[in-house]
Amino acid sequence: MLPYSVLDLAPVCQGSDTRQAFANSLDLARHAEALGYTRYWLAEHHNMPGIASAATAVLIGHIAGGTSRIRVGAGGIMLPNHAPLQVAEQFGTLASLYPGRIDLGLGRAPGTDHATARALRRYYDGADSFPQDVAELLHYFEPAQPQQAVRAVPGAGLDVPVWLLGSSLFSARLSAAMGLPFAFASHFAPDAMDEALTLYRRDFQPSARLQAPHAMLALNVVAAADSAQARRLFTTQQQAFVNLRRGRPGLIPPPIDDIENFWTPLEKAGVAQALACAVVGDPGEVAEGIAAFVARHRPDELMVTANIFEHAARLRSFELAAQALKSLR
Repeated sequence: MLPYSVLDLAPVCQGSDTRQAFANSLDLARHAEALGYTRYWLAEHHNMPGIASAATAVLIGHIAGGTSRIRVGAGGIMLPNHAPLQVAEQFGTLASLYPGRIDLGLGRAPGTDHATARALRRYYDGADSFPQDVAELLHYFEPAQPQQAVRAVPGAGLDVPVWLLGSSLFSARLSAAMGLPFAFASHFAPDAMDEALTLYRRDFQPSARLQAPHAMLALNVVAAADSAQARRLFTTQQQAFVNLRRGRPGLIPPPIDDIENFWTPLEKAGVAQALACAVVGDPGEVAEGIAAFVARHRPDELMVTANIFEHAARLRSFELAAQALKSLR
């Protein structure tokens, strides 16, 4: 069976707060664990009122502590914002607390705007050293040597699976060259997906961490009892994308009945392009859409995400998605 997982941004909805967002994330993680999802990943973003997962490692610990089997990880940690040693120590700590359950996905973007990147004391030029930073981070997870001047404590000698994340050919090439699993951000930037997958699989070099290429794709899935309801739920994510592009990111908005009156034709086209990898509909449509996506792109794993305003509807959407994924052959 194709492994399937959850990507969560700990959304903060209008009329709610971060405390409730964290409670909802833990509830969703427990729900996903019961439904057979393999991983529950959280993404690092900063200065985004509607995303509460900025302190990603802390929130991973909260989710891992409240579940028992599901793997919990970062999708991802934006490495230009951090010293590799600090990341190794954080995830070494998590892996020591929750052995065999922690994943570390690494991204090359800052996950924020320029002013916030400066406030983090790590600057945009840090992305230029991303390959070296990844290599340094991997080194800290190797067994410490007797004369090693700097070691990750905890971290050295621990088995922490490291993934590279991206939406470009750069990350595909680097994942292939370093022999690491690759997760493509097809849920919001699908343009280079097919080319990146081809390049990654063609150029993959086996490593001590991974012997054969292993690619995961992300897919927006919004499922409901009927297609009209699902399309209405999806307007939350559509609005959020438009608000971000208008330079007005805010709390996650409730769904609306007429999305056409909300956006301009140009904004509609931009959202359609960004969210091209989306399956929205009733259980039958979702099952058919997921099956078609998997048949076309042949991912080794699939990561499902859904930015849905009402928590109960979000839980139900992931339940229907799991039912569709379990039916894949």
